[in-house]
Amino acid sequence: MVAELLLAAFLRVLLQKLTLRAFIASLGKEGIGKKVNKWEKTLSAIEAVLCDAEEKQQTSRAVKLWLDDLKDLAYDVEDILDKFYTEMLRRKVNKPNQAGVCKVRGLFPRLKLHFNMKHEIQEMTDRLDEISERKDRLGLIDIGDIPDKSRPPSSRVLDGVPVVGRDSDRGKIVEFLLRNNPNDANFEVAAIVGMPGIGKTTLAQYVINDNSDILKEFDLKIWVCVSNDFKVLRVTKAILESVTSKHCDLDQFSNIQNHLCKVLTGKKFLLVLDDVWSTCNYDQWKMLQSPFHVGASGSKIIVTTRDVEVTKMMRAAEVHSLMGISNDDCWKVFEQHAYFNVDNGIPQNFRLLQEKIIAKCGGLPLAARTLGGLFGCKEITEWEKMLDNKLWLSDKSDILPVLQLSYYYLPSKLKRCFAYCSILPKDYEFGETQLILLWMAEGLIEKPLKPEDSRHLEDVASEYFSELLSRSLFQKSSKKNSRYVMHNLVSDMAHKVAGEICFRLEDKLDGSCSPKSRHLSYITGRYDGVKRFGAVSEVHRLRTFLPLTISDDPCNYLTSKVTLGLLPKLQYLRVLSLNGYRISQLPNSIGELKFLRYLDLSHTEITSLPESASTLYNLQTLILESCYSLKALPTNMKNLINLRHLSNSNTPLLEGMPAQLGQLTNLQTLCNFVVGRGSNSGIREIEPLLHLRGTLRLSRLENVNDIEDAKRADFVSKEGLEAFLLEWGGLGEKELELLNMLEPHRKLKVLSIKGYGGLEFSTWMGHHLFSNMTVVRLEDCKNCGLLPPLGQLPSLRKLIIKRMYRVESVGPEFYGNDNLPFPLLEILEFEEMKDWKEWVSLERDQGIGAFPCLKMLSISRCPKLEGRLPKNLALLSELVIRGCEQLVVSIANYKQLQRFDICDCKGVVDGSTPYKGLSERIKEA
Repeated sequence: MVAELLLAAFLRVLLQKLTLRAFIASLGKEGIGKKVNKWEKTLSAIEAVLCDAEEKQQTSRAVKLWLDDLKDLAYDVEDILDKFYTEMLRRKVNKPNQAGVCKVRGLFPRLKLHFNMKHEIQEMTDRLDEISERKDRLGLIDIGDIPDKSRPPSSRVLDGVPVVGRDSDRGKIVEFLLRNNPNDANFEVAAIVGMPGIGKTTLAQYVINDNSDILKEFDLKIWVCVSNDFKVLRVTKAILESVTSKHCDLDQFSNIQNHLCKVLTGKKFLLVLDDVWSTCNYDQWKMLQSPFHVGASGSKIIVTTRDVEVTKMMRAAEVHSLMGISNDDCWKVFEQHAYFNVDNGIPQNFRLLQEKIIAKCGGLPLAARTLGGLFGCKEITEWEKMLDNKLWLSDKSDILPVLQLSYYYLPSKLKRCFAYCSILPKDYEFGETQLILLWMAEGLIEKPLKPEDSRHLEDVASEYFSELLSRSLFQKSSKKNSRYVMHNLVSDMAHKVAGEICFRLEDKLDGSCSPKSRHLSYITGRYDGVKRFGAVSEVHRLRTFLPLTISDDPCNYLTSKVTLGLLPKLQYLRVLSLNGYRISQLPNSIGELKFLRYLDLSHTEITSLPESASTLYNLQTLILESCYSLKALPTNMKNLINLRHLSNSNTPLLEGMPAQLGQLTNLQTLCNFVVGRGSNSGIREIEPLLHLRGTLRLSRLENVNDIEDAKRADFVSKEGLEAFLLEWGGLGEKELELLNMLEPHRKLKVLSIKGYGGLEFSTWMGHHLFSNMTVVRLEDCKNCGLLPPLGQLPSLRKLIIKRMYRVESVGPEFYGNDNLPFPLLEILEFEEMKDWKEWVSLERDQGIGAFPCLKMLSISRCPKLEGRLPKNLALLSELVIRGCEQLVVSIANYKQLQRFDICDCKGVVDGSTPYKGLSERIKEA
């Protein structure tokens, strides 16, 4: 079923493309246009019978083959459509004077197609006719939507098998049940959230079936299975029937609610709403809960859901995220259901089999139970074969259908995005931005249709990502907070959904792959020779070539036979990554990959990109991070009119930016703008880049030879920027004037200035209107004698000041005019301030001074600093003082101190004070 849902979603996207006005206008009404119009009608008729095909493929091999051929055909149709669009882009670039024409037919002139394309169109028309005729011969008809697929209803009754590994979780829920409601509220909601199969229902059953005296204070215990079909009338009636233990014959909603109010009035109740989906909206929830307000104070509601958004909508007072059970508990659950016979002997590899079974379970009690039931009727000697064959993941088992429900009820727009994730290896940690850019490159993100909808594709894709995360199909990594993973069973489901369209080289031990495959990924090896990619050369319409690395700093080798021989043949590629390979150049043939939208050359040794890369008109993302040898970008890069992301951080040898970069008006990510020495790569090119967001670094600002260029760049209007990094590599002219012109917008969060050679800072620095600024870094500003009034920044949390050699005193000029300077600052670091002699403390009335929230203070290599540190740092927990030979350090005032590292200073006062649990190191100069 799930594969056909994916196909239906794909066909809908194709039909949208076929009906776009610009596309239709470019083809005309006769000839080619007439044939393509016929495609739309044929595909619409085919889409209508997909539900019937899904039902019949279970018993008809001919129908299953028809569906496989249809999927392959749909991809080929999309390839031809992309050829049309690419040709339109080429003409648009080569006729820039037409870019401002508003009429569709002026913007996209009528296409005159070469012979090969006409031949492809005719061939595609014939294939569509043939697949349509087969549809009729197979007797496929429109039977409406796919019938509803719901999980079986749950009940409050446990199955008699002891619950394993959930005592701690149960304790937390019971603790919630026994606490008093705030503000005398009648009821409170607690939510148990987790992925399918994690044991949410079992935990709720474990709680409500407690036979001890703990829950006897509840007059009523009610259990209702809600499932995906949330109808207020049905759920209200189910609650009433559970309370009265009688069938309800009432049909009017108001009558049912009135009856429920009567039975709940004055009663302290515990209600479990099991398996609530996002189909329940806030208005429905408000209607449902109306009778609950007549219950006695202290009533509780437990909700189980796989969707975090449900907990927000219900205003849950307690959200318990249910995690997987331990390996030992997985094995206990398995044993409960396996009942294997040890009398027949235990094989020598039993321990290895046990580890494999536990790994397959992945912490899911449902998986452990299902495996136990499946393997229990088999001899232990057969287990290994069953594990390798994945028989337990068949549609007849309990696991996949439970997971498939999550996929089944995904919005159509999310189905292809989720299926695409099957190219990610199990346990692979991925970033949100990484996946979003891949989805965009593959054309999986739907553009907002309403003209007034100003969201970028990236914003829409981020919403897709958040929705998959909230439905527990993605999970936060336990190792890195900014990374995500898919549970192994969810990964298996994605693989089943995608079928042969996506494949991972590691999964093909014999090196084979289907010629119908479109997306390839693999884990990079130290040396990847041509033999590893033998089967890839047979996949002529591959869209994705995605090597993935686990290392943060990869260093691998790829044979030149791949870059020179294999890749140029893959002319349908949308995604190409060579990340981490030690290649020094790309072939000119890279320009023949006309469909390419995503190119990742990070961590390679390339010195430049071939000029042919400027003809990749579809390119959206170009990643050049940590290309330490890169010196130049393509001269005609201005032609990449669809480029949205240029990630070029850590490219220290880059000499400048290409001329007329400002023509790339879709650009959102520009990590590093290097100001070149020529007039064509000036900073003024940033002016038209209105959509910039994230981090922007301006490097080699000493090369700015016209201050007005900086003014024209208009950084005040670039409100999408969150971090602004300014760097000089040497002395320039009129540096203070330049810094004045570089003033950013007031919503900026991070500011870094390095190598600035002026004698003073701009007045905009430290202005209190920069109310969102949380991080400031000043480094190598060696000519400035005074610090800016950063104490006036109301949200500043981290401040780092390094190598400001002219600063002799830190005092009022640093604090500014604020009554309470640095109100939220938590981290303050000074390093290598060679002439700094004095730190003037600031104390107001009642002894309250600056830095009321400071937690960490570090002062390193400030040899002339005398006197003592500020007092009244009430929250200071970490103190580092190194290389301050004239400084006397007193720690007596810092009552919250947990760690200090003091060495090479003049003296320490009260250094012997016994602070329990203190990590200390003291070495006086």
